[in-house]
Amino acid sequence: MHIQRVAKGEGKGWAKGRTAANDPRIARNAEVRRGMTYESHIPPDQDRRRKSPPASIEWTPTLAYVVGLLATDGCQTDGRHIAFPSADRELVEILLRCLGKRNKIAEQLSKKGTVYYRTQIGDVAFCRWLLGVGITPRKSLTIGPLAVPDVYLPECARGLMEGDGSILNFTQPPTRKTYPLYRYERLIVAFNSASVVHLSWLRLRLEPHIDNRGSLSRRPPRGTRHEFWSLRYGKAASTKLLELMYRNDSVPRLERKWSIWESYRLRNGADGGT
Repeated sequence: MHIQRVAKGEGKGWAKGRTAANDPRIARNAEVRRGMTYESHIPPDQDRRRKSPPASIEWTPTLAYVVGLLATDGCQTDGRHIAFPSADRELVEILLRCLGKRNKIAEQLSKKGTVYYRTQIGDVAFCRWLLGVGITPRKSLTIGPLAVPDVYLPECARGLMEGDGSILNFTQPPTRKTYPLYRYERLIVAFNSASVVHLSWLRLRLEPHIDNRGSLSRRPPRGTRHEFWSLRYGKAASTKLLELMYRNDSVPRLERKWSIWESYRLRNGADGGT
């Protein structure tokens, strides 16, 4: 192998200001590099470098759904990366699929010893776009309104619900003493957050779509736990809301929650029996 010796007196920085046009050594090195090709020594199945393009920031129903997921379970770590932990592996897989990413999903243990799943995505342009939408670092207690177009609000709301909300369907005796054998079927959609500003915004935005304001309740702080808020809708309003949120079959969904609504819908007819 030929080693180019640096002339006496030419130490570090000797090539400053020189080019291939005025220094034959630089010209020779450029010629050698021109014929070289890079070959990775990392097996393809172990190569974790980004192989997918940046996420799209063009509003679609799927992107609105992603914004809802990230507003609940996701977080911006350093302005360049998005972390998304969830106890539901399917939800992490859905997020990656929606964004066109193939990042690794890691299994980790929580402080309580339960398993959760986590992925981290590096995408500077997408992170900057999320800041404009309202998803900021350390957002759990401070998140407020989201800049989501009204036409995509139902998909965003579904992301919020599937990320950190619930669909409850059960029966109960409303007046046990008077009618001991009567059972009333309940259907409840709930959105949860540590930020009352965020849920108040969601409540105001959803009201024109379902003609209902829902019920906003507070769980007081306890020990090291912050106060917690829940926005809930009764059977009639939940039926309208779920029909809206699941109106688009092309948008991925968390099967576990969707199946609760689908089972109720099939038993009660397309209009939910309201």
